[in-house]
Amino acid sequence: MGKRSKPLLPDTIAPSWLVVQLLGTAAIVVVLLTARESSAWIWTAYGVSAVCWLGFVVVSPRLPRVATVLLAVASVAPSITLGWAEDSSAIVLAVVTVSRFASLTEPSVAAIMGVVGLDAGLAAATGLVAGAAGPLVFGNVGVLLVLMLLGLNRRQYEVQAAQAAALLEQTKLARKEHARAAALDERARIAREIHDVLAHSLGALGVHLEVAEALLTEKSDVDGALARVRLSRRLAADGLAEARDAVAALRSDVPSLAEALRQLADAHHGGAYFEVVGEERPLPSAEVVSLVGVAREALTNAAKHAAGRPVSLRLLFTRAEVRLRVWNELGETVRAEDTGGFGLTGMRERLALAGGTLTAGPGDGRWTVEAVVRA
Repeated sequence: MGKRSKPLLPDTIAPSWLVVQLLGTAAIVVVLLTARESSAWIWTAYGVSAVCWLGFVVVSPRLPRVATVLLAVASVAPSITLGWAEDSSAIVLAVVTVSRFASLTEPSVAAIMGVVGLDAGLAAATGLVAGAAGPLVFGNVGVLLVLMLLGLNRRQYEVQAAQAAALLEQTKLARKEHARAAALDERARIAREIHDVLAHSLGALGVHLEVAEALLTEKSDVDGALARVRLSRRLAADGLAEARDAVAALRSDVPSLAEALRQLADAHHGGAYFEVVGEERPLPSAEVVSLVGVAREALTNAAKHAAGRPVSLRLLFTRAEVRLRVWNELGETVRAEDTGGFGLTGMRERLALAGGTLTAGPGDGRWTVEAVVRA
């Protein structure tokens, strides 16, 4: 199927103001060609009105104030002749010029009412001086006042349309700035994540390598140095994994929290039990990265200090929070801060950045790590 064409708006073909001015110019030309006036001064008034109208049409795009003055003069000239005109040429000129002047957005409403009021006053005065019939005089005045009201209504529509367009443009700019600020904030957070990952990992890695070097040079303890090198390799692998998670938060195809935790459970040595409780929902990338980091650290510690023992992960969604619990049967007793990687301090710091909390410790024959974030 082909693309559905959009309906054309009037301004898509030509601006409404241009259409009005072309029609007005055509009407004035017709009046000048068909007028049957015998008085030279009336023809002079018609000529002044026509010249001022053409000047208005020419200069209005570049000099709106000059164009406004020209159009005001163009409306006054035929108003003077209404009492003595021999046909309808004068009222046609007045209709064209007054209706266009009243719809301009450049002059104020007070200025428009003043000029049209002057036109109506001149039409009434010249009609009475020329001895025109009362209904004709009041009819001419009424036509001018009605044209003023219609023009002001059109003017109000154009002012509101211009204001709406300006407001829409400001809204678009505000949205762009908001999106840009959000992107910069997210990138700053990711940069902080990567900095923390590298600082902890490289710091611990440097310490273990120094110990390994000391064991080799001072004690010739090859086995001890080899153990430190292996631990350093694990620290480097953990740091790279954490850095990848932080960078992944910038991508659009980041897996959900449940999927990322399921992958960690499947990759754990011997496998780990994983379950999701509650209705799963998407979370901000900061919370996803932090909770995945907690789970990885907890699984690493379990593999090191409780090798071969069952490990379980539970992800609980409630209306107010998301809770991750990782537990395993107790193995050898160690201090949590000596488990390598980030330890409890690093996990607490990362969760705090995402507005979460962390608790960990032994109980009921098992070691439990629990992370909670508000969502």
